Amino acid sequence: MIKKSFLSLILVMFMGVTLMSGCGNTENSSATEEKEESKTEVQTDENANIEDKEEYPGFEKDSIIGVSLPWLGTQNWTEAQTMFTDELTAAGYTPIIKQADQKVETQQEQIQSMIDEGAKVIVVGPVDSTRLSEVLEKAKSQGIYIIGYDRILEETTGVDGVVQYSSLKTGEIQAKALLEGLEKLKGEGPYNIELFGGSPTDPNAPNFFKGAMAILQPMIDDGTIVVVSGETDFETCATEGWNNEKARERIDKLLKDHYSDKDIAGVLCPNDGIARTVVIECENAGQQVPVVSGLDAEDESVKWVWQGRQYSTVAKPTSGLVKKTMEIINSLQAGKGMPGTSASAGNGRIVVPIYELPPVLVTKENAQEVFEDDPARLQLLN
Repeated sequence: MIKKSFLSLILVMFMGVTLMSGCGNTENSSATEEKEESKTEVQTDENANIEDKEEYPGFEKDSIIGVSLPWLGTQNWTEAQTMFTDELTAAGYTPIIKQADQKVETQQEQIQSMIDEGAKVIVVGPVDSTRLSEVLEKAKSQGIYIIGYDRILEETTGVDGVVQYSSLKTGEIQAKALLEGLEKLKGEGPYNIELFGGSPTDPNAPNFFKGAMAILQPMIDDGTIVVVSGETDFETCATEGWNNEKARERIDKLLKDHYSDKDIAGVLCPNDGIARTVVIECENAGQQVPVVSGLDAEDESVKWVWQGRQYSTVAKPTSGLVKKTMEIINSLQAGKGMPGTSASAGNGRIVVPIYELPPVLVTKENAQEVFEDDPARLQLLN
């Protein structure tokens, strides 16, 4: 078992990371690190109330609202497509919902089409958060409001605000769950683990990894956990396009190169698709099921968590993101402007208001409680 002193250390460091995420960089950070931190990390000032003071004219209730999604390859994006269609229609708007199949050029063309069709608001979940500047700024120049959805829109002035779940907090939760699972299921350490990151084009992914490593690095340094491959930087651990096949290829290579005579105890997995892929490939290699983290509370992973095959996931309910986005759209339609918020993040060009929601850890122990108001997922727990 991990000694109580270690658990105390984890708690203290977790509290420190949480405080630091609201305070910015330390004086010892390099200039490059400071630039990256200010660009993507959310800063919260409870005394602030960020609100655009310009006059908002509002628009007709039946106006066109565009929603540009990156793809429908994971459950959360298909849910977003359905929920936005239903919610916008019920509110009397005329929705145009498009998905770009993970192609930047397609998304650029689709946003341009929404501009041409007269959209008053365009909600954007970017394929690549840094490559939409030109079309977004064109939309803004024509009086269209731009709301980033689930991911910040970087390197552009063409954004009014972003609705998302806290990415640093998500990574912290994933790492703490991994450590908890190792202690509960794998006996006394040290524990052999590997690390996976999300897509480099998703601005949340580096922060998921950063949040997780703030918790895991002290355990790596003192030998409580061992990354056998030595691959601990985001660039090496990233999974391009959140592609499960790429994750399969990497875990197979890691198992072949480093675990022919070792057991793999756990894997930090940035989302549910990668988590399930890792579990299957470890089983295929003759390994016992490792402790894995996850993200998105996909139906299949909720089942696996309940069965004990996937240790944890993190719920970021799509309904919460859509509800908050709808509140902003309704405020803009009524001529009330962007709602106030105490959180913001630099995107490389401007400081962007952030409407940040809290992610929730899901394990077998708390799944019924987490999903008590989600009948569809609650039904999976049988």
